[in-house]
Amino acid sequence: MAGNDWINSYLEAILDVGPGLEDKKSSLLLRERGRFSPTRYFVEEVITGFDETDLHRSWVRAQATRSPQERNTRLENMCWRIWNLARQKKQLEGEQAQWMAKRRQEREKGRREAVADMSEDLSEGEKGDMVSDMPSHGESTKGRLPRISSVETMEAWVNQQKGKKLYIVLISLHGLIRGENMELGRDSDTGGQVKYVVELARALGSMPGVYRVDLLTRQVSSPEVDWSYGEPTEMLPPRSTEGMMTEMGESSGAYIIRIPFGPREKYIPKEQLWPYIPEFVDGALNHIIQMSKVLGEQIGNGYPVWPVAIHGHYADAGDSAALLSGALNVPMLFTGHSLGRDKLDQLLRQGRLSKDEINSTYKIMRRIEAEELTLDASEIVITSTRQEIDEQWRLYDGFDPILERKLRARIKRNVSCYGRFMPRMAVIPPGMEFHHIVPHEGDMDGETEGTEDGKAPDPPIWTEIMRFFSNPRKPMILALARPDPKKNLTTLVKAFGECRPLRELANLMLIMGNRDNIDEMSSTNSSVLLSILKMIDKYDLYGQVAYPKHHKQADVPDIYRLAAKTKGVFINPAFIEPFGLTLIEAAAYGLPMVATKNGGPVDIHRVLDNGLLVDPHDQQAIADALLKLVADKHLWAKCRANGLKNIHLFSWPEHCKTYLSRIASCKPRQPRWLRTDDDDDENSETDSPSDSLRDIHDISLNLRFSLDGEKNDNKENADNTLDPEVRKSKLENAVLSWSKGVLKSTPKAWSSDKGDQNSGAGKFPAIRRRRHIFVIAVDCDTSSGLSESVRKIFEAVEKERAEGSIGFILASSFNISEVQSFLVSEGMKPTDFDAYICNSGGDLYYSSFHSEQNPFVVDLYYHSHIEYRWGGEGLRKTLVRWAASIIDKKGENEDHIVVEDEDNSADYCYTFKVCKLGTVPPAKELRKLMRIQALRCHAVYCQNGSRINVIPVLASRSQALR
Repeated sequence: MAGNDWINSYLEAILDVGPGLEDKKSSLLLRERGRFSPTRYFVEEVITGFDETDLHRSWVRAQATRSPQERNTRLENMCWRIWNLARQKKQLEGEQAQWMAKRRQEREKGRREAVADMSEDLSEGEKGDMVSDMPSHGESTKGRLPRISSVETMEAWVNQQKGKKLYIVLISLHGLIRGENMELGRDSDTGGQVKYVVELARALGSMPGVYRVDLLTRQVSSPEVDWSYGEPTEMLPPRSTEGMMTEMGESSGAYIIRIPFGPREKYIPKEQLWPYIPEFVDGALNHIIQMSKVLGEQIGNGYPVWPVAIHGHYADAGDSAALLSGALNVPMLFTGHSLGRDKLDQLLRQGRLSKDEINSTYKIMRRIEAEELTLDASEIVITSTRQEIDEQWRLYDGFDPILERKLRARIKRNVSCYGRFMPRMAVIPPGMEFHHIVPHEGDMDGETEGTEDGKAPDPPIWTEIMRFFSNPRKPMILALARPDPKKNLTTLVKAFGECRPLRELANLMLIMGNRDNIDEMSSTNSSVLLSILKMIDKYDLYGQVAYPKHHKQADVPDIYRLAAKTKGVFINPAFIEPFGLTLIEAAAYGLPMVATKNGGPVDIHRVLDNGLLVDPHDQQAIADALLKLVADKHLWAKCRANGLKNIHLFSWPEHCKTYLSRIASCKPRQPRWLRTDDDDDENSETDSPSDSLRDIHDISLNLRFSLDGEKNDNKENADNTLDPEVRKSKLENAVLSWSKGVLKSTPKAWSSDKGDQNSGAGKFPAIRRRRHIFVIAVDCDTSSGLSESVRKIFEAVEKERAEGSIGFILASSFNISEVQSFLVSEGMKPTDFDAYICNSGGDLYYSSFHSEQNPFVVDLYYHSHIEYRWGGEGLRKTLVRWAASIIDKKGENEDHIVVEDEDNSADYCYTFKVCKLGTVPPAKELRKLMRIQALRCHAVYCQNGSRINVIPVLASRSQALR
């Protein structure tokens, strides 16, 4: 390098883009003024959007280096990093554009095919766009936020709930969850979601018509966390007794139930919980079954009281809720809180990790698939804002706003949807507790120093804050956010520092979390904080900006009160705010707001009408909005009054009433043995919830071993990865080894005296008499391989089998006819097995001693669990069309690779033959195509890849075992 002037210009431009930017004009205007910097323009246009924290820190280290040679080396390395960032950004933009174009084509094609299929039974006049009378997602606030405003209506609503005694289950798996003294901010897993689900459970438990609420979470018995997180049960007493049911019972109220799963004495982050979720499901299922029996004795006249709904929070809990709702046959609700596709996009834009590295660190693809499965399973998806629907959920295969409105219109007209379904998106803003908040009314004259005789002293946090100000009487502009680049606090400080009228009229109060030493903070947070401190020095804001190092959670109300007492303003300048709970909190204390126009604040402002919305990238707009509210006392008073008048619309009682009305709109799953002749099966199909289940690898009945395909999230058709002979040999050796100690310990694979959750179990008592159950799940393309494995397993436990202490279940991809042929050919009796899981989980049969003509008894109860969201003939037609499109074009003739196997298909399993192994697309592509057309199913590639079984999304061998 001949010299470093151009490199220095490069790096100075990087710093200028951030908090050190001095010029008010854009780069283009600088060009006109003769001071255009090409490197600065390059950085603004190319680098912006990436995380530049490391570059900034490297620059600081380079500046501190005394050796010119070492300094030059550092600067040269930074140049290469900048070039690499620019290259990555260009590549990402190209990949994103390709993905969006491909997605758009797939969506449009899927819509056309779905509409064409559904329009076959309509007249010409009905085939037009049927959604003109259907409101789109989030048009009017009144329609999207139905609230109960009048006293008469409230009383009528309460009277309607008096006869109900509902049992509701909430699930939130990760983080440290307890009812009091929440450690919010302890780590990234213990944040706003923890507080929300606890307060939701507490509020629901106080509502008329709700008898019991269980919040299921993980039990953590670890020395690194407080002992309270290891307590199995914790009651959540209500904050207020107003409106509570007068009739209370022994088990009524809200509770945190901690289920042990995963490492017993270790607290682990949510990214490491995925392998243990099925273990949680088993524990949760046992708790719900036992609690339903207890509630049945108290309020159900001896009949079990099942949950009216199961509500999962975040992707991991959504995955669990899907499995539980399928096993229990109850509706499922889901709240994402944050979504994987959005996080993946943000991480890619930072440019610090590749997609593979992101997936390895955050298990992001597993999370995204879990979110897709929750769309399969959920009756209702609850969001906080329109932004979640319009900009996040529409990125998923399982949800398309346009097709959803068409389906909703058909349901409204009682027209068949041919098995198609999309969950309903319901906007319900989070609730808050306001009964303890008393806004200041008579002391708004700016007096902040001292106290009169007889009055309580000022809170300690006031003294801590006011010591920063030379004139604490001025209105305080309050920002309450951690020092994260996304929170955009640097732009706020810059706007304040460069607007002299604003500095003269107001003070700035920055509550940026807790810290002891800046060097001990994360690199990103410390970089933001250092930038703010440098700007305070640059603009000489000493005596005008407060930035205390510490505050407690209990101090936050006092902080709001102080800002309101000085006739201040609350500001949230984040680039994107998913909801904005602090805006509602501030309004409750009488603070007008200035907030970002991106995300949830738009909905909040539409309801409260208590401030101004701004473009967070526009520094001047932020300064102008703040100055307008601070200077115009009439506007300030009007915004304050509007906020206080409308804040009750965000109270927990209002939230819960809307929430319960959504639950009431869910059509209960009604098993076929409870139906009357008047029930409309078609309407039941289009209005009931579904479930998302996977195959045996996703169940944790704590099986001792399983060699059935070794499937995982990153490999499709993994049945082909292990040679059949090797797999069979491993299975036999495992059985022989395990059988030696079979009588020494009680396996967890099956508990014969638990889980009798339906009346059908009593009809087949053989299973309940067993001490141990062997589940033989061998995927073979011929019955010969299966028979050899079965015989060796029988021989290994011959004595116990003869005594009757051991039973067997056969789980396979064969249908019942193929199973019967296999038994006959091998000279076995149907009673050699207690149960048969056939068609990859599409059917469940029991052996019977009482019927020689029909030794297999089908479990219709199981069918009632899996038939929801089963597309039936509409799904079959779409699958046949898909199979016809899979053609081998390499040969002279275009040969079909996949063909329908009608002979082996069943009511709940559509079977297809694979003519050329290794040429079919992966199962995830088939699931994606079906989801795009709003069809929900579970595709299983079996028999060493030679067969495809398509079964209900509720069905799997694991679910049949449950």
